[in-house]
Amino acid sequence: MSHNNVQPIYILPEDTRRTTGKDAQRNNILAAKAVAQAVRTTLGPKGMDKMLVDDAGDVIVTNDGVTILKEMHIEHPAAKMVVEVAKTQEEVVGDGTTTAVVLAGELLKRAENLLDQEIHPTVLARGYRLAEGEAQRLLQALAEDISVTDTTLSLQIAITAMTGKGAEASKEKLAMLIVKAIGKVLEDSGNKVTVNKDNIKIETRAGESTEKSELIEGIVLDKERAHPSMPQKADDARVALLDCALEIKNTEIDAKVQITDPSQWHSFLDQEEKTLREMVKRITQSGAKVVFCQRGIDDMAQYFLAKEKILAVRRVKKSDMEKLALATGGRIISNWKELSEADLGKAGVVQERKVGEEEMIFVEKCPNPKAVTLLIRGGTEHVVEEIQRAVTDAIGDIAAAFENEKVVAGAGAMEMELAKELRAYAQSLTGREQLAVQAFAEALEIIPRTLAENAGLDPIDTLTKLRFAHEKPQGKWIGINVFTGEVMDAWKEGVIEPLKVKTQALSSAADAAEMILRIDDVILGGYGKEKRKTSSSEGEADLM
Repeated sequence: MSHNNVQPIYILPEDTRRTTGKDAQRNNILAAKAVAQAVRTTLGPKGMDKMLVDDAGDVIVTNDGVTILKEMHIEHPAAKMVVEVAKTQEEVVGDGTTTAVVLAGELLKRAENLLDQEIHPTVLARGYRLAEGEAQRLLQALAEDISVTDTTLSLQIAITAMTGKGAEASKEKLAMLIVKAIGKVLEDSGNKVTVNKDNIKIETRAGESTEKSELIEGIVLDKERAHPSMPQKADDARVALLDCALEIKNTEIDAKVQITDPSQWHSFLDQEEKTLREMVKRITQSGAKVVFCQRGIDDMAQYFLAKEKILAVRRVKKSDMEKLALATGGRIISNWKELSEADLGKAGVVQERKVGEEEMIFVEKCPNPKAVTLLIRGGTEHVVEEIQRAVTDAIGDIAAAFENEKVVAGAGAMEMELAKELRAYAQSLTGREQLAVQAFAEALEIIPRTLAENAGLDPIDTLTKLRFAHEKPQGKWIGINVFTGEVMDAWKEGVIEPLKVKTQALSSAADAAEMILRIDDVILGGYGKEKRKTSSSEGEADLM
């Protein structure tokens, strides 16, 4: 029986695109390298900013890696995997996103050279795993301990995180505020230190110098008094936190009230008024002078509260209510009938203040606040938003340092030391994995190289100086001073980063690189004419 006329069998839809073998690997690596290239120029104290404009014309000016990648709306599937590296870094640590992405891109670039030499992708992946494991071990051995009482190191971590960002002009002032804020919210059980970053609320307002930023030992709400006749300020205030409406409830089912006589109407209104008076009476009897309500407050209830000289704020967000409970020590009550003096929180001052053009409620001078507010000021909206991102990074860095209790020097020092040690480690291997470990070591040098390039320095001269310095016995903390172009002892100069930034960046970058390297078949299905296609040509990947 002849098989010459057998028809080909199609198992995929007609509109499916498939790329296999080396073409798939090349395209994926090209896309990942393009993502890294997009954020590479933002790295370090001399990094540049990106201007991102969305479809609505809204503008963001930033050098924060994860913000840039989120706003770019990347479509290529391999490029999305690299974006996930930045998102994971942001969620776990809060800083180091650009470092992680640039490192992932360089690992793939080095791997591409080895693929051209017919090194199998699984051998490369195994070599990268060995190198990453050894690098993690070295990092743990090289790191120094930090204590929650070490204010100097904490300040240096915060300043390092903000250097090169929008907050740099006032980084010392902001660092002091951040360290104080973390000192208020951290929990030290003796065995473990935990810092809930969510308990540090960041409020921003444009129109003033960043030097006017302040730490409020309590909570600031973007709200105003419920009624203009209420007092603007309450000293030594007892605070009630209500998760129930101070108004007459509607029935849960459709219902009608049939009134056949005017007296019935008046009786109905009187009953409503009586209920509202009872609500206010219960609040007054508890001793509360300030009420924060998560739901609505009836107009008549507002009037009664104002008559009792009680300051009330309505429709407070649930997250803010939880922070108010932590700051004042009060309990959130779901039924006004159960409110008692024991449920009230305390605040030295609660007042309505005008910040810029808007009124805000300040709950200040709380006795032992476990939630605080950083009120960040800046000249314009774009400036203050970038300062907020820098402050968020600094908070994440200090929190990671305290929780991990380990820190290392920055300025490219760690990457150079790891590269040196990994080259020595590679010599102990006999298989082709040795080449992958060497490639991993070379990839680590992309961080000091990029720092030098972004500062306008000669990267070859810089790397040569760093390699020479790291060959010396006491050279492990030697990094690049981007302001002078010379090498420096980064530890003595106060360029300090939490160990967690380095370990997480290495882990995420290596995992992403290994996963992309192991892909040899890309099947793109369901692409209609209306959907834009991601393509690569002439050595460039189209991300948008």
